[in-house]
This record gives sequence, structure tokens and C-alpha cells, in this order.
Amino acid sequence: MKAVCVYCGSSHGASPIYTQAAQTFGRALVAADLGLVYGGGKVGLMGVIADTVMAGGGRAIGVIPELLVNKEVGHEGLSELHVVPDMHHRKKMMADLSDAFVALPGGAGTLEELFEVYTWAQLGYHHKPVAVLNIDGFYDPLIALLRHTVSEGFMRQTYFDLLQIESDPAALIDKLQRYRAPAQDKWSSARDNV
Repeated sequence: MKAVCVYCGSSHGASPIYTQAAQTFGRALVAADLGLVYGGGKVGLMGVIADTVMAGGGRAIGVIPELLVNKEVGHEGLSELHVVPDMHHRKKMMADLSDAFVALPGGAGTLEELFEVYTWAQLGYHHKPVAVLNIDGFYDPLIALLRHTVSEGFMRQTYFDLLQIESDPAALIDKLQRYRAPAQDKWSSARDNV
């Protein structure tokens, strides 16, 4: 594992605990000699984690669409900043550059990016770990909803289990590094609910 893709908010959120956790996760990436791949902005949690990684001597790669360079204020102090035509190119490049995916707190964009790579893992398009850093219970309602989809027969337990859930940044990195994708029948997702 060389680089972790982090999805997170372009704002700081309502509690300072989110900023503190983004800093802690950034330091944990550097300590584990893992690069950061993220959305390329310098505002909100996005900027916090990138600044923390760069300040610690780590490597931070940003990928940002042309339309968002000004809105998310493209970060100019990174190891690399790729400006791409649109969100599709952004997400593909971020996925290609990464060995794991982690969602910190964020809004609809964070959730959309998380669910795309989570669905890809369920379908077998990649075998990289997908995780949420559940800071101060932020993702508890989402986890409950996913459990509900299992109990109601819309998702198999094995697919729920693909999502790595951890509240401690260092413990999550350790979990990502030890992750081994379960063996899957390549046709199972075509036959079963995803």
C-alpha cells in the first residue's frame, strides 16, 4: 500500500473534533509512510488533511476539476495538483492513484464518492479496502441504514462487511494495511442484490 484516497468535506463542520481528527489522520498517514490522494482543495477538512500531510513531510496529491479550482480553491502547495476536465475524470484518477479509500465527515459529495467505490468493491471492479473514519459517531446513522438494507434483504451481509469502520485514525490505517479482500464468485453480484 502506497497511497490512501480520502474523501471529506470542503467545510470544517460544526464541531472542532472533525478538524482535529483530520489532522490526526494526516499525521497517521505520514507516520505509516502513506501518501494522500484527495480532491485538491485547500478549504475545509480537505485543506486540513493536505496541510497536515505536507507539514509532516508526506506526499499529497490533489485532483480537482477545472470548474472547482476557484470554488474549492485549488491547493497550490501540494506534491502534485492535477486539474482535470470534470468529476468523472477526477474520481477515476483518484481511484487509479490509490490503494485504499477512506471517508471522513463530509456532505453529499463525500457520500457520493464513498458509495461509488463501495459499490465498485461489491461488484468486484476493485479489491481495495473501503472505509469510514467514524469520528464522534458521525457515520452511526449511515451504518444503521446499511444494516437496515441487509435486514430488509437489499444487500448481503458479505457486502456490508466490505466496509471497514473505525473511530481511531491509527487503528484504521492498521486495518487498511492488513486488509485482504474476500474471495468472490465473479458472477455473484450479477445474481444477487448489491
